[in-house]
Amino acid sequence: MTYVIPEFDQAAARAAAERLDRLTKPQGSLGRLEELAIRLAGMTGNARCRFERRTVVVMAADHGVTEEAVSAYPPEVTVQMVANFVAGGAGINVLARRAGAQVVVVDMGVRGPAAASGVLDRRLGSGTRNMLREPAMTRAQAEAAIATGRELAGQLAAGGTELLLTGEMGIGNTTAASAVTAALTGRPPAEVTGRGTGLDDAALAHKVSVVERALALHRPEPGDPVGVLAAVGGFELGGLAGLVIGAAERRIPVVLDGFITGAAALLAAALAPSCRAYLIASHRSVEPGHGAILAVLGLEPLLDLGLRLGEGTGAALALQLIDAALAVRDEMATFDEAGVSERSEG
Repeated sequence: MTYVIPEFDQAAARAAAERLDRLTKPQGSLGRLEELAIRLAGMTGNARCRFERRTVVVMAADHGVTEEAVSAYPPEVTVQMVANFVAGGAGINVLARRAGAQVVVVDMGVRGPAAASGVLDRRLGSGTRNMLREPAMTRAQAEAAIATGRELAGQLAAGGTELLLTGEMGIGNTTAASAVTAALTGRPPAEVTGRGTGLDDAALAHKVSVVERALALHRPEPGDPVGVLAAVGGFELGGLAGLVIGAAERRIPVVLDGFITGAAALLAAALAPSCRAYLIASHRSVEPGHGAILAVLGLEPLLDLGLRLGEGTGAALALQLIDAALAVRDEMATFDEAGVSERSEG
């Protein structure tokens, strides 16, 4: 598959930088807020971009590897949390409301009955298979997951979405994300596998062993990201990878959450390297694999708050920084407007 992703618009970025330099402050004194406004201009091709409609996409799926006791929570929590998202009672609902973002919940393959009212039904199966025994999914399912996310990005863009935030839910998905990260970065599983929902030391060692054995069984090639996804990934990881690509194709910035959505972005970048220009890292997760992902993607997170909830919560928090960056750009007076003397030369 060939993806056509527009180049970062350097002219728009320069125009935004010039505007920021004329504001009543020492140049660059607002640091990364200014960098953020400049990057968003280059992504959108608009030096005065605004994001009136912003959408958090929470993709949910179950994972067969939970049969190996890799999570502190039982698998039925996935479908229960999907219901909580729809009811508006989850962490992401609270933070999205504060940030003025809508939440779209997508069932990519939750166990049990078909998607409930208020959930987009994009099911590819009733959860993946156990990666420790067989491939997590077929190659056709992996391709379908990516295509589904890409198509959804187009549908959301047609509905007016101008900024996408990524979220996820799925008991067992930190195990899948760890395996994907190890496969694509070449890092040992022990370096990129964390405690997920709160494993103790013995359970963490077991989880690392599961990832190691799954990778040894399938030997996925890093040069074949679809194969990596099929062997050890998850339906929501594939869907989010496609969402990233579809957004980049339309000049829509993507605000990543933490480790899970970072692993999906790693898949997207392996498939379409140019999509990296459209990524914003909201925060640094306490999951150890997230640092490896950020390094490969060349991203510096906006926040470091010790978060590990997922759901898109870090992305929703970062949205408030994005709004602040754009407000500074638009609402501060220039030196000429305010009648303030500029810095003396010499």
